[in-house]
Amino acid sequence: MSVHTEIHLENEICAGLAGQGWLYAGPDAADYDRARALFPADLLEWVQETEPKAWEAITKNHGVNAADTLLNRVRDQLETRGTLDVLRHGVELLGLKKKLMLAQFKPALAVNPDILARYAANRLRVVRQVRYSLHNENCLDLVLFLNGVPVATVELKTDFTQSVNDAVDQYKFDRHPRPKGQAPEPLLNFTGGALVHFAVSNREVRMTTRLDGPATEFLPFNQGCDGGAGNPVNPGGGHRTAYLWQQVWERENC
Repeated sequence: MSVHTEIHLENEICAGLAGQGWLYAGPDAADYDRARALFPADLLEWVQETEPKAWEAITKNHGVNAADTLLNRVRDQLETRGTLDVLRHGVELLGLKKKLMLAQFKPALAVNPDILARYAANRLRVVRQVRYSLHNENCLDLVLFLNGVPVATVELKTDFTQSVNDAVDQYKFDRHPRPKGQAPEPLLNFTGGALVHFAVSNREVRMTTRLDGPATEFLPFNQGCDGGAGNPVNPGGGHRTAYLWQQVWERENC
């Protein structure tokens, strides 16, 4: 495989994640809802599969507007409370007796079959070339979703033509979460957007949890090499940063 173009790196990451159980299909970006910053099909399917009684109540109360009512409520709660809190504690919805949970985190003890079934039902999806903006047609190379809720964005660069610094600069200068004089970008805005943003090259990874234009601070997310910075040579002969999608983003770690 040539490592000289971003598209090849993008292909390899998506294929690797798909092989680990992530959902992936080339045309997925067309199904992304940029106004709500959600992947609606996965959120709705998660609720229908894991909370069938709650979904029945929502459809009974809202009829043909059930899906929009739920999606709008989730978007509102993401903006009000933040993505992490919503994923951890769910959302309240008029007509439901208890909070609607939007994810199941890995249980510490594998003793409750219902919790294990919910955990297995988590829908992890990678979507490429996502047109995220409310104001232009800018694309993010990759966006990672958990049950339709965005948890990470990724900008890729290959060291043959550019470096990880170029991905960092792209976030700082072309991916502003609050464009001057315009509405915030739901996917990039802190704290209701993605939880983390990765700048990735063949050799290095950097990350930030808060985009702030040119003031954004990125931290290294490398393994270290011989007691120093960076990453060691991949013993398998692949990219030095392959640990990111092969281990960190491995389904059982999410």
